[in-house]
Amino acid sequence: MKLQRSVFIGAASVSIAAALWGFDGVVLTPRLYNLDIGYVVFMVHAIPFVLMNVFLFRAYRVLRHMTLSDMIIFILVAMTGGAIGTLAIVKALFLVNFRNLTVVVLLQKLQPVFVITLAAIILREGLRKNFLLWAATAILASYLLTFGLHLPDFSTGSRTLHAALFALLAAFSFGSSTVLSKKILLKYDFITATFFRYGLTSLLMFIYILAAAKFTQIGHTTPMNWLIFIIIAFTTGSGAIFLYYFGLNRIKASVSTICELSFPLSAIVFDYVFNGNVLGVMQWIGAIILIVAIINLNRVSVPSLKGEG
Repeated sequence: MKLQRSVFIGAASVSIAAALWGFDGVVLTPRLYNLDIGYVVFMVHAIPFVLMNVFLFRAYRVLRHMTLSDMIIFILVAMTGGAIGTLAIVKALFLVNFRNLTVVVLLQKLQPVFVITLAAIILREGLRKNFLLWAATAILASYLLTFGLHLPDFSTGSRTLHAALFALLAAFSFGSSTVLSKKILLKYDFITATFFRYGLTSLLMFIYILAAAKFTQIGHTTPMNWLIFIIIAFTTGSGAIFLYYFGLNRIKASVSTICELSFPLSAIVFDYVFNGNVLGVMQWIGAIILIVAIINLNRVSVPSLKGEG
């Protein structure tokens, strides 16, 4: 019973974090469109990291005991989930001008495929038959939720192929980050993991914008941009990551990536609330199936968690 409760709390935490990212994608980040992509990625990591140093400076103590292998994994998490993944998905959205997002969103839904495969290879997580069934159901539901019964639209011209490739890179990067983060959480607590993820991502993006001479973007940052940066720092940024790692520490990486499919559900809901776009019948059916699939995924995953550290 205690194990089931822990898994439920973990799954709920990851789902809520993903919903916050949906809010960020629909409401917050689009309001930073006037700024350079690399500068935006740097700021949404650097501001929370500066704030973390005020309260979590003791996390630096673990550096004395951190092995080279641990440091490499931390850097890879920052590089994949923090830098490359975020840069790639925002670039993909820019290429289609935030209007025709079907190909981008569809390819990002391939993230569970990467996570499940990598989790089996790197973490040696056993996959049960029922798990694969409900995982496939969740992915199908996510497609219905996003596209209904329609096929992806390639009408954006030559940029569509480039956007698709960037979206595929983002899916692989975020999927890799999920699995590597799970490996980190086998040794470090979620607070330490969040602290170093933001710190290393900030460092990587600082080097990037320094080399690309993008610090001039500070002069183009409006008061509204600064307000959005601060909101992201406390909510959909570090707040969501803390919640995500808290949940990931209690469930398998392969379960986590399915819970993250709450992103399309929240994105569509927020799109309706803030932009007035209404869900279609097939989207509602997809949303219901998705919720049922996530619930059943957690049920079939509990037995295989017994005996894990």
